[in-house]
Amino acid sequence: MKTRVAQATTIVLFALVMGVFWGTWFSLSRTMDQLSGETFVAVGHQMIQNLGVPMAILLPLSLVSALVTLVLLWQAGRGAAFWWALTGFLLMVTALVITLAVEVPIDNQISTWTAATLPGDWRSIQSRWELFHTIRTFMSIAALAAVTISATVASPAAVSASGRRLTHDTGFVRSL
Repeated sequence: MKTRVAQATTIVLFALVMGVFWGTWFSLSRTMDQLSGETFVAVGHQMIQNLGVPMAILLPLSLVSALVTLVLLWQAGRGAAFWWALTGFLLMVTALVITLAVEVPIDNQISTWTAATLPGDWRSIQSRWELFHTIRTFMSIAALAAVTISATVASPAAVSASGRRLTHDTGFVRSL
């Protein structure tokens, strides 16, 4: 039962992180290059203000949840569920690394800009942010898919000595 709760928690938290990335990418990022400098700065400041603190909590919390899930799956035996969860965890860690190494430093630059003080190369900076935002968005989608798959596959504990599948603690695998 603990494993099932941990997996569900990880799925929800990964979905929330992915949703922020996806929503931003889908609704705004793909056309950000069409905004005027004044609009870009205004929107950028608002996004940084609205998302900075919540994501600084949500993304690490999702990774802690995934680590708890991995420990529980490790203890149950390292079957497909563990490896899928590990894949999801590593993909989300990659999204975090992109966020901290590329996106946050650019956000810190943007937060100091005004329409009057935009640097001459602001479009190239904005394009770099977009590229890495797209990469982390699709990394987070893949991470969510992997942890969801992890919760639906049988672990080694779900197979009896006779080779028959038994009810697994996630509730997804039933006796054949």
